[in-house]
Parts: sequence; structure tokens; C-alpha cells
Amino acid sequence: MLSKEIKQQYRSDLFKHLDGIVTAPTAYSLLQNNILDHLLTVGPISLHSLSQKFKANEGYFNVALRILASQGWVDYDVNNKKDEIIINSNDLTALAIKYIPLYKDVVHLMKFSENFHPRKFEKEPFLVLNSIFEKYRDGYGITPSEENKERTIQEQVLKHIEGILVGPTTVLLGMGGMFHKYFMEASFKPEEYHKDPDSFEKILDFLSHLQWFTKRNGTYQFTDKGLFFAKRASAYGVTVSYIPTLRKLDDLIFGNPNVLREIPERADEIHVDREMNVWGSGGAHAAYFKKIDEIIIDIFNSEPIEEQPKGILDMGCGNGAFLIHLFDLIEKRTKRGQVLEEHPLFLVGVDYNETALKVTRGNIIQADIWAKVIWGDIGDPAQLNQDLKDHYNINLKELLNVRTFLDHNRIWETPKEGGNVSSKSSGAFAHRGVRVSNNLVEQNLQEHLEKWKPYVDTFGLLVIELHTIPPALTATNLGKTAATAYDATHGYSDQYIVEESVFLEVAKRAGLHAHPKHSIRFPNSELATVSINLLKG
Repeated sequence: MLSKEIKQQYRSDLFKHLDGIVTAPTAYSLLQNNILDHLLTVGPISLHSLSQKFKANEGYFNVALRILASQGWVDYDVNNKKDEIIINSNDLTALAIKYIPLYKDVVHLMKFSENFHPRKFEKEPFLVLNSIFEKYRDGYGITPSEENKERTIQEQVLKHIEGILVGPTTVLLGMGGMFHKYFMEASFKPEEYHKDPDSFEKILDFLSHLQWFTKRNGTYQFTDKGLFFAKRASAYGVTVSYIPTLRKLDDLIFGNPNVLREIPERADEIHVDREMNVWGSGGAHAAYFKKIDEIIIDIFNSEPIEEQPKGILDMGCGNGAFLIHLFDLIEKRTKRGQVLEEHPLFLVGVDYNETALKVTRGNIIQADIWAKVIWGDIGDPAQLNQDLKDHYNINLKELLNVRTFLDHNRIWETPKEGGNVSSKSSGAFAHRGVRVSNNLVEQNLQEHLEKWKPYVDTFGLLVIELHTIPPALTATNLGKTAATAYDATHGYSDQYIVEESVFLEVAKRAGLHAHPKHSIRFPNSELATVSINLLKG
């Protein structure tokens, strides 16, 4: 049994692993393009001036520098009134420059693996991986410094490298069934799992070096530490799923910012491994959905039944699993579920992705529940309302609207009001490489929510949303938050996560207010990066 303190340490390692997956390629790209050396010589400099000097795409360049600030390696100051960002070196910058070159091998591996199957351990990338294992075991030849700040950077960089080694490996093992109960409870040999047991054994040996396994007479068995990480394999999934984007940072920051966007409309995405992303999201978000269940039960237990929503609309329905779950929850655990014959539950799954709609239809049929599935755009609720009336004779405002981690991924539209607010956000935002001011992002979010207000006034918008936190706060809480990973994966892919307080303030300006009983944040502190709110007019 792991103590609370040990679990806290392992959780800290996991967060630092996620930091490493996004920080290593970012820092290495900036180092190779002489950005950090320049910062040491010039003192405070505006992002705009720095972008012009190095011919960088200011939007993604901003994201990259904010990531380094979140690790404590540069200072990052946002003045939204002047729409100005100032970057400066600090007392850790030179030390970071000294050790960032150690990222070279793992960044190469990240790029090299693009040429191979995303779900298999193939020989060629494995050989590269194994050579890095050897270097890591030797601590890259680093002699621990007697100076605290330098030793901190050494440990930070090595933990980042460890993250790139174990993160993708853990995800592939998890998606491949390695963490099935059979393997987790019994001892096993490499040949029981992999057709190339010699190579696979080297991976297991490395994980044994990290004390995830014990090895005896050629057989392996999980340790308590290994079980801790195996059970949380999905926590790596979302960040690892964005490796296709992280491979292209040199292009995104200093070259063609559209390198991952030049695909036909509605074609398969190439900036993210969507299957992996969904797998990671499903496992990592269990705690949030438990709270959602409580809210749904409360709503559909309310009386009189006639005043309940006619049903639920799930925007961004994915594979339909959440919608199916909600029906099952209401049917079995609410008063509404006892009178479905008299008061049918109208369920609608909506998605922008045609493939997702097809999968949802199949799953709903298999689950034998009554629901409709239609195409829709989160940025156009008026058209969605019209489609519902035309095809199903129901109004959008008669339904409880739910969505999870979706509003920040809305398609960008230039605000009609031109960003007249002075934002309180510290975020870094881009659209196709062009920097989007925080003022415009807030105005865009307000107009987005204003579009929805007429349709959620009565029954509400039940939303799980992702948030950022200020980079200086992240830097003083390394190992306690996944904010760096969230900022990178979403910043480089044109998504707009703002602080929780900013999100609620903007919602209020749009005329939507959080229901006090149904409002919670995770964690419940200034480090909150996820919130659940029932917003009503």
C-alpha cells in the first residue's frame, strides 16, 4: 500500500513527465534558433521586436516563450491594456541553456518516429530509444551540482527526458492491452506480450530501472510504483496525442505556420492522433464525469416532471458514449427515468466530424436507446436550432445543453466589437501562426456565449471547460499541475483556454451565470485547470 506522501511524489513525477513532452521540443527549437542566447544579451524586449528580429510567427512564438516561462526559465509579462508582451532572461536562463542540449536525442526520436506505425514498437525507432535508455541510466554523465539552482535545472531536465521516454511508451502499452488485469496481477515473460521479445525486454528493463517492475529469472512483475503509473496511463494520452504537432515546431514557429492545416476541409486531422486523444480523455476525465452525474441526477429528479428539460443535447458527441451513459443514468437513477413512457427523453448527439457521427449512430443502435444524431457547429447554435425544428420539431432551448472540453476549441471568428475589453488573461493565443491578443480572445468568447444565451436561458448549459493559469504560478508549482502541457498542446493547435476566473467573468458579461450548487473547479485552488459549471441566464 502506497502512503499518501509516496502517491503525491509519483503524481508530481507524472506532471513533470507531461511538462517534458512539450518543453523539450519547444526549448530545443528556441535554443537552436539562438533565441535564448539573444535574451541573455538584450535585457527586456517586446515579443513583437523579438519576432521581427528572428522572423518568427508571432503567435506560436508567443506560445513557446510562455512555455519556457512556465518552467521558470524566462520572465514573461503581459500588459493587455497596451497589448504588449515583454520577455526577459532571469537567473535560470543561462543554466537552462547549459542543459537544454541534452534534449537533442529525445527530440530526434520524436521526429524520427513519425515515419513508423503510431501503434507499434518497430525496430528502427526502438534502436534509437534503446540508445537513449543507456544515456539516461548513466544520468547523461552529469555530476550533480553543489549549487541549488543548477542542481534543480539538472533534475528538471532529466525528469523531462524521462517523460518523453515513458510517456509515449506507457500510452502504447496501455492502448495495446499491456495493463490488462492479467499482466498487472501476474508475472509474465516478454514473449507473452510481444513478437520481438528481445527488444521488448529492453523496454521492460528500462522500466525496471525506474522501479516499475521487478525482474527475476526472465520474468517481470509490476511493483506498487509500476501499478500506480499503469493505472494512470491514460493521463499521458492527451499530451502524447499531440506529438504530431510537437514534431513540427520548427515549421510552426519559424517556417510555415500552416504546415499542419493544409488538408481538405473535414478531412482527417494530422496535428493530433485523435484516437489516442479520445482514449486519453476518457480515462483521465473520470473524476469530472462523476460530478456531472450528480448534476444530471439532481436536474432529472426535480419536480414537477413537466418542468424538466425535454431532453439533452450533447455537443461534440464523439462516439456517443457520454450520451448513452446519460440515458442509462437517467433511466436507472432518477424520477424521470420512472416515467419515460409519459415523459420521453429526447436525446441528440451533435458533432462537427462526420466520422464521429457515423460511429455515434452505430453505438446508439447497439445500445438500443432512442436518440438522434446530426451535424452541427458549436459556433452556430441558430442553425442547429433551425435544423432541430425542421427535422425533429423541437427547439434547442427545450433541451439541457451539455458539452465537455469543447468551447475552447471553437473555430476562430474575428469579434464584431473588435476586442474593446481589457483582458485579465495571461494566456498565449494564436490563429494560423498569427498572435491573437488576449483582448480579442475574451471578446470572441463573449460573443460565442452570447450566441448560445437564447437557447440555454431556461435549462442551462452544463459545461466542463479547460483553463490556463499564469506562467509564474505554474513555475512555482512544478509537479503540482499539468498547465504547461495544456498550454502547449492547445496553444500550438489554435485553441483558446483562459483562466477559470476569466471564463466565468466573460460568461457573466454574456448574460450567463454559474449556478452556485453546480459549480466546481479542479483542483479547488488557484491552480484550477478544469471547471464544471451549469450556466443559465
